[in-house]
Amino acid sequence: MEWIDLLIAGVVGLATSISLITIILYATRRFGMPGREIESHHTHKVPIPRFGGVALAGSLAVVFLLFTFLLGKDFWIQNQRGMIIVFTFAMFFVGLYDDLFVLGARRKLFGQLVIASLTYLYGIGIHQFKIPITYQVIDLGLWSGPITVIWLVAMTNLINLIDGIDGLAGGICLMLMSLFLYVSMQSGVVPIVSAGMVGALLGFLRFNFPPAKIYMGDGGAYMLGFFIGCTTIVTSQKGTIVAALVAPLFVLALPIIDTSLAIIRRGLKGLPLFRPDKRHIHHRLLAAGHSRRTVVLGLYLFTAFFLLLGFATFFWHGQYFPLFLGIATLTVVMLAGKFSFSREWFSVGRVLGNSLEARADIQYAMSLSRWLALEGARAPNLEKLGEDVVFIARKLGFVSVRIRLEDDEKTWILADLSPQDCGYHRLKLPQHKYCFLELGTTREMDLWPIEARITSNSAPDILADLVAEGWGKAMKDWKARTKLPARFDARRPIASGAVHNIPKLLVPSGEFLTKPEPIEPDK
Repeated sequence: MEWIDLLIAGVVGLATSISLITIILYATRRFGMPGREIESHHTHKVPIPRFGGVALAGSLAVVFLLFTFLLGKDFWIQNQRGMIIVFTFAMFFVGLYDDLFVLGARRKLFGQLVIASLTYLYGIGIHQFKIPITYQVIDLGLWSGPITVIWLVAMTNLINLIDGIDGLAGGICLMLMSLFLYVSMQSGVVPIVSAGMVGALLGFLRFNFPPAKIYMGDGGAYMLGFFIGCTTIVTSQKGTIVAALVAPLFVLALPIIDTSLAIIRRGLKGLPLFRPDKRHIHHRLLAAGHSRRTVVLGLYLFTAFFLLLGFATFFWHGQYFPLFLGIATLTVVMLAGKFSFSREWFSVGRVLGNSLEARADIQYAMSLSRWLALEGARAPNLEKLGEDVVFIARKLGFVSVRIRLEDDEKTWILADLSPQDCGYHRLKLPQHKYCFLELGTTREMDLWPIEARITSNSAPDILADLVAEGWGKAMKDWKARTKLPARFDARRPIASGAVHNIPKLLVPSGEFLTKPEPIEPDK
């Protein structure tokens, strides 16, 4: 492979990415921003386009088509490049659809499983694996298909799960692509496409580094994760099984650790495993008072160190894998202790006890949240919807509720406590600049210092998020049904001549609306 080809691919990817992102930003400013609303787990406060993946996919397509034209059809056929690109774009469109609409976790997972299965059927699969310590080669046989599908789906979602703060996912993918550029040059597999993606990611980070102007969205994250998974498999088929499969795992140490903790955390507390939250590592670092730029640069440094371990693993063909794994484990343990994460990670008994104790409360809160969301389609006005929020807050043990809408602010005090004895959870309503819900609590977590609070597994944060989630969905449905703004005084006009049927029930004073018939005495 000529260096000039790699340089051209990188420059083309860079130029295409910058050009497409510039067009996307102009179009969103000029014509508005289609797509999903800001969700409660997002860290940005203003709407930001989620279509950076379109630029990355466009760069991949331009590089691939250019070199197909320059080098002929062999470039399409050789090393299964064509199939990798086709299925990568299929995965991209699954994520892009979710960026525009809400596809749902189960449907997304189903689509990912279908695409990964088709990829295996077309010949891209893990058929052998060499144990890093004993170097024994194992023929996977019938397990080849399930292991390949699990690998591809896991790699697809890892990038998406870490994409929660400006520049983080793009930077990690850039390091991964740099590793793959080196690996593919040694094995002769997809180096041109890898070089093109390195250039595209550099252009994307120009706009994604804090403060971000654009996000890659699910489309970009799915595309990159799936492409990385396929490239790893194809590279391993060239005889570097251990190095090609294991080396990327070092670079993905951060998302692997973060995702594993998230799955354990949600499973113990009875939450859906794919439910987003604000308990990821970068969220905790932000809550501890670090700036976005400091957090991203720190996580870059962490990933760069593991990137060096990945390079070393590949360079020595996995020979010193146990040594590098030990170094990686020691590094993670030391950093966990420095940032106080080890209190939660290694206090297994306390964490398990707290989680099981909170599980019933969380399940109850999830039921109330679903009920509140349904009330949006029935509530006559937002005052009534606010009363429903207060009802749920009282049930869950909160001591105050404050709701701010476009026209006014209302507060309900549910317990006679001084403000100094209360902690507060304020959650903004997506797509509304001034609207928020604030819940007060006397749970012990809120009286702890911030260092302990951000590492706590206590339930009030989750309960508040669940109430806010139901409130946000109810508000959205109410506005869609009534076509009215988010104001307490918003009322639907009553048509002239309309007759309302008043049920014959007790009025608040206890008197009947109609005089009851006298009861005849028994004869």
